[in-house]
Amino acid sequence: MIELTKLNGNEFIVNAELIETIEATPDTVITLINGRKMMVKENVDEVVTKAVNYKKQITCLL
Repeated sequence: MIELTKLNGNEFIVNAELIETIEATPDTVITLINGRKMMVKENVDEVVTKAVNYKKQITCLL
């Protein structure tokens, strides 16, 4: 799970395993595997870094 920020400033948690695509349009749009889209304040690189760090944590636990 990674913490992100909606455009209105509200923070929320998303399951990084469900992220299908991340686009800059110019706002960052995340598309989940179920087709749901969300716009976040973080840029693409920040979202990718958070997702990669999450995966590293999960790998270390195994």
